[in-house]
Amino acid sequence: MIINLHVNGIKKSFDINPDEYLVEVLRRYGYLSVKKACDTGSCGVCTVLVDDSPVLSCSYYAVRANNKHITTVEGISGEDRSLGEFLVDEGVDQCGYCSPGLILTVIAMKKELENPTKESIVEYLTGNLCRCTGYVGQLRAIMRYMGVSE
Repeated sequence: MIINLHVNGIKKSFDINPDEYLVEVLRRYGYLSVKKACDTGSCGVCTVLVDDSPVLSCSYYAVRANNKHITTVEGISGEDRSLGEFLVDEGVDQCGYCSPGLILTVIAMKKELENPTKESIVEYLTGNLCRCTGYVGQLRAIMRYMGVSE
């Protein structure tokens, strides 16, 4: 089955099986920043943006993405570098495996939340797991990036 996706602003056709998840298709076609981890939609590592909304690609059938705009971390150059600098400044750049999904979630959150608070940031990030950092540094970095003071 052929589906059409706009991945990082480029329209492409993908040959898929009807039961494939978006993470499998994207990785097969070379979008390796989209990571696999839990395969249950529990960790946030596989997050991509579908029409600017964060989606867990390991539990999202690829066929549902037909004719939609998909953004991976490579598609947000500039914004990711700025956020990355905040994360590095707080010392939370550990292994980096969760970083693409976290960064995409934060980019979507910045566009969606008009007056973010610490509580709304924590709520939005629920489901983005990191085994390295302990979250305190990540939260400080994200709050600075979003312009929220403690």
